[in-house]
Amino acid sequence: MNHNQVILVLFLCLSISTMVTGQTITSKVVDKKTNKPIPYATIQLSEEQGVITNEEGRFSLNLNGDLAKIDSIYISSMGYEKVGVSVKNVTDSIIYIQPKAIELKGVFISNKNLTVDEIIDNVKERVAQNYNFGLSKRRLFFRESEFNTVKKFDVKFKKSTIKELNKKLIDSVTGVLPKKAEYYTEILCDLYGDFDKRKLHIIKAAELYDKNNRVSMEAVAERMEAIFKKNVKPNSYLKIKSGLFGTKVQVDSLIESREEASIVKDEIDNQKKKDDKSEFLKHRKSGLESLMSSLFFNKDVMSNFLNKSGRYNFELIDYTYIDDNSVYIINFSPKWRGDFKGTLYVNTEDFAIIRADYENVKNLKSFKLLGVMFRDNLYRNKVIFSKGQNNTYDLKYLEMRRGNLFGFDRSLKVIEKNKFVKGRRKQNELSLALDVIMTNTSKFEIVVFDSKQLSEADYKASTENKGIKPQYLSRYNPEFWKGYNIIEPNSAIKQFTVAPDTDTEAGQK
Repeated sequence: MNHNQVILVLFLCLSISTMVTGQTITSKVVDKKTNKPIPYATIQLSEEQGVITNEEGRFSLNLNGDLAKIDSIYISSMGYEKVGVSVKNVTDSIIYIQPKAIELKGVFISNKNLTVDEIIDNVKERVAQNYNFGLSKRRLFFRESEFNTVKKFDVKFKKSTIKELNKKLIDSVTGVLPKKAEYYTEILCDLYGDFDKRKLHIIKAAELYDKNNRVSMEAVAERMEAIFKKNVKPNSYLKIKSGLFGTKVQVDSLIESREEASIVKDEIDNQKKKDDKSEFLKHRKSGLESLMSSLFFNKDVMSNFLNKSGRYNFELIDYTYIDDNSVYIINFSPKWRGDFKGTLYVNTEDFAIIRADYENVKNLKSFKLLGVMFRDNLYRNKVIFSKGQNNTYDLKYLEMRRGNLFGFDRSLKVIEKNKFVKGRRKQNELSLALDVIMTNTSKFEIVVFDSKQLSEADYKASTENKGIKPQYLSRYNPEFWKGYNIIEPNSAIKQFTVAPDTDTEAGQK
């Protein structure tokens, strides 16, 4: 956005609609002049509570329970005047915002004539006092969207001495491999702790994906296991070779007696049931910990434009307002060994970065050797903070996209050997040539609705519900989160659905 020393002052056409009955408000914030949605606008309920519009400018609010007493909401976004709207006046489905430009120089008052390097130095010096590093209880919504795509999967069958491991089987395996897969996880939760220790209590959770993909691959795995049990000799091992490298794998357990295998399977299944009770919580907690630890003001983070600022060029390009705060708009780009470019929005009074948008400009990791290729090629992040208790800033919204590419173009041999059989050790061989390229992209969204200080005693008294399990959904269900405040799903999630034969599994896990 080119401000040219100008701030956009907006007025609001008071119009929000009740898209569902009761106290749920669903709406879209749109620029009246361009008719484009305004993403990441803040819809504030109180000093410490609020939601945020999604990337399509949409939001929904549930005003039941304690929130039923709220008679007004406040809408603000970067470069816009904060506007209060009476809940009683909601009439339409869209909030139109019309820009009105005035000269910023006439209203921006500052006795600091600082260079951009001095501003960044102040930002670094005030990190400890600007951001909330203490114990807190945060009510938040966390959504993870994962997309896997097989760009290329060519298998050339060369040789097999096991009759059932033939070209027809290999072709059937490649045929059931899903070329595209989507997976969405959503949780509403309370996160207790600080940046060193955390507890997670999940209130409600959902998983949205196609079970057919998993079932197909499980069927292939079972078939391959049956073939090995039938053909591989006792005390054999597999030599897996790809190019110059080889790996030895014991396969004795595959051909144990049915009775022994059954006992082992029962033990594994029983342990798996115990582990599954805490597995979902563990993965969600780990994901939140990783995202919180990645915030730019922490030490040794990949997004090092602040703690290794010497690697970057900074340019003060303009001023604007976020809520009632005047901010510097600072662009940064790599100088040497820097990996990111982006824009920082720095409060002119306390030098806190209250918004940062940045992305990588080159591969963060890249590896290619002997037919194996890997690229860590996508890191795009948007973080927004708001001032809360003790005049410190807390995370209000995070959106991160991460992506990588993996390729494999080499021959593959699986050789059965057995040193207890008379004659040659080599018993069987499967030889293939693989040419595979796959991509993985993940999108993470966190919106913090409420943040409160927490004493050490309260933290110790907080509990985790390790037995929590998500509800499986085979299609997007707008009723699932009814009565709860979340960040609105985008169109891709709303349109997601799977084949009818898995619909009956909705609600089962």
